[in-house]
Amino acid sequence: MAGGDDLKLLGAWASPFVTRVKLALAFKGLSFDDVEEDLGNKSELLLSSNQVHKKVPVLIHNGKSICESLVILQYIDEAFSGTGPSLLPAEPHDRAVARFWAAYIDDKLVAPWVQSMRGKTEEDKAEGIKQTFVAVETLEGALRDGSKGEGLFFGGDSVGLVDVALGSLLSWLKATDVTSGAKIFDPVKTPLLAAWMEHFSELDVAKAALPDVDRVVEFAKKRAQAAAAAAAAALEN
Repeated sequence: MAGGDDLKLLGAWASPFVTRVKLALAFKGLSFDDVEEDLGNKSELLLSSNQVHKKVPVLIHNGKSICESLVILQYIDEAFSGTGPSLLPAEPHDRAVARFWAAYIDDKLVAPWVQSMRGKTEEDKAEGIKQTFVAVETLEGALRDGSKGEGLFFGGDSVGLVDVALGSLLSWLKATDVTSGAKIFDPVKTPLLAAWMEHFSELDVAKAALPDVDRVVEFAKKRAQAAAAAAAAALEN
């Protein structure tokens, strides 16, 4: 991997947003110092580097911090424009379209998907999974249009910003299949996304960066148990 710049990533292994940055750095061929944070006892470096949100990921480049995963991805592409493949297209309209769909993933897929797992009521969870599938169907259309029907990558024949933004979620989406039985990328309903997922997962960079699905499943189960215990304790008080 390329060197010459001081890159430090403050993250947590289970965070798909941290995985997103790891994928981008790997696709660009950049080496970095991977700093695992204890989110229950955040370091002074994290607190001082992200004073607004105080969360991961944070990329520190030559002593300067960059926060928020999609912002970090675009920064990496711009700051290292001469290194590795570009994550954003050269044409301004295509760049705008890529940014739109990357934001759509966080706003319309991630948000309801989280609601489907952490909703306070069964109705909340049901609405979350319903909206998740609406977003998935929309992304199927975006993949069809962006890949010109071939379904390889969102930007055509190479990995781009949208692929990295969505690809970072794959371990968690697969874990959701295991824990809830809800197949997010269904080969029948969304065949292009299902094929895209298999293709992306087989990339060497993805294999190295994506967390193990079984480990994510165990992490999700423990977090759910802790949340249930906290809710029960609150009712008793």
